[in-house]
Amino acid sequence: MLTLEQLLAAPEKDYMNSGQLEYFRDLLATQAAEVRESLANARLQLASYENEPDELDKASIEEERRMSLRFLDRQTKLLPKIDQAIKRIDDGDFGYCKITGEEIGIKRLLLRPTATLCAEEKQRQEMKERNYRDQ
Repeated sequence: MLTLEQLLAAPEKDYMNSGQLEYFRDLLATQAAEVRESLANARLQLASYENEPDELDKASIEEERRMSLRFLDRQTKLLPKIDQAIKRIDDGDFGYCKITGEEIGIKRLLLRPTATLCAEEKQRQEMKERNYRDQ
C-alpha cells in the first residue's frame, strides 16, 4: 500500500490509480470503524446519564446530553457518506466531481475523503446557497 508521501508525490497522470484507490479504501474503512466505535461509545454515554435532583446538575447533564445527541447526529450522517465513498471506489467514480466530472484532487480527498464535488463546484454551490439566504 502507498504511504502518504508516495500518494502526494504521484504524478497527475496517475490520478486514482489502483494504489491510490487502495489507500483511500483503507482510509475510509478505518474512518468507518472509528465512527462505529464512537457511535457505540456515545450511545453508552447517553444511556448512563441519570436524573439528578439538583437543578444545577440537571442543567449540566442536559447540556452534556444535547452535545452527545449533536455528536451522534453528525456521526450517524457521516457513516452513509463513508459507505457511499467506498461504493464510488468500487464503481470507478471516486475522486471525480459528480457535477463536472473533473478531478477532486488528492489533497482535498485527504481532508474530506467523502467529498463528491471539486473545490470550484463546492464554492459555486455555497455561493448559490448564500444568495438564496440573502434574498
